[in-house]
Amino acid sequence: MPSTELLVAFFATTAIFAYIPGPAMLYAAAQTMARGRWSGLMAALGIHLGGYVHVFAAAVGLSVLFHAVPVLYMAVKLVGALYLIWLGVSLFRAKAQGDVVLPGIQPKSARRAFFESIAVEVLNPKTAIFFMAFLPQFIDASAALPVWLQFVVLGTIVNLMFSSADIVCVILAGAVIARLRRSSRAQRLMRRAGGAVLVGLGVHVALQKT
Repeated sequence: MPSTELLVAFFATTAIFAYIPGPAMLYAAAQTMARGRWSGLMAALGIHLGGYVHVFAAAVGLSVLFHAVPVLYMAVKLVGALYLIWLGVSLFRAKAQGDVVLPGIQPKSARRAFFESIAVEVLNPKTAIFFMAFLPQFIDASAALPVWLQFVVLGTIVNLMFSSADIVCVILAGAVIARLRRSSRAQRLMRRAGGAVLVGLGVHVALQKT
C-alpha cells in the first residue's frame, strides 16, 4: 500500500471533497424532498453502487477513453443531463396525473429512486474523470499491491466517504420534511422543490464545458 504520509493526505483530501456540497448530495436531497427519507436513502445507495462502475473503470483504464475521445464524453454527459431533467419534470407531472406521493415510506418510490440513481451515476462522466484524475495522485507504483488493486481499494474508500456525506444530507433533508409532513401544501412544495433541483442539476451538467 502507499506510505502512511500518502494515506493521510488521501483521507484528508477525500474528506474535503466528500463534504463539500455537490451534485450527488443535492440529488439525494432532492429525492428525499420529493419522495421521503427512505427514497433518499435508497437514492444514496444507488449512487454508491453506480460509483463502483467508475471505480473499476478507472482501475482498468477505461476512463482514459473520455480524454481520448471528447465526442464520447460529450455524448454521455448530455444523456446523463437529459435523464436528470426528465426525472425532475416527472416529479412535476406526477401531481397532475394524480400520483400523490407522501413523504413516508413507499416501496415503489424507493425502488424507483434506487434504480434511477444508479443510472444517473453511471451516466455521469464527471465521476469517471474525477476518479481517473484524483486516484493516481495517491498510487504508489513501488508498493507491494499492484496498481489496479490500489485503484480499487482507494476508489472504494472514496466511494464510501462520498456516500456517507450523501446519507448525512438525506437525514438533514428528512428532518425538515418530518416537520412539514402534516401539510399537504408543504408536500406539494417539497416535491416541486425536489423536481426543480433535479432539473437544475441536469441543466448545469449539460452546460458545463468540462
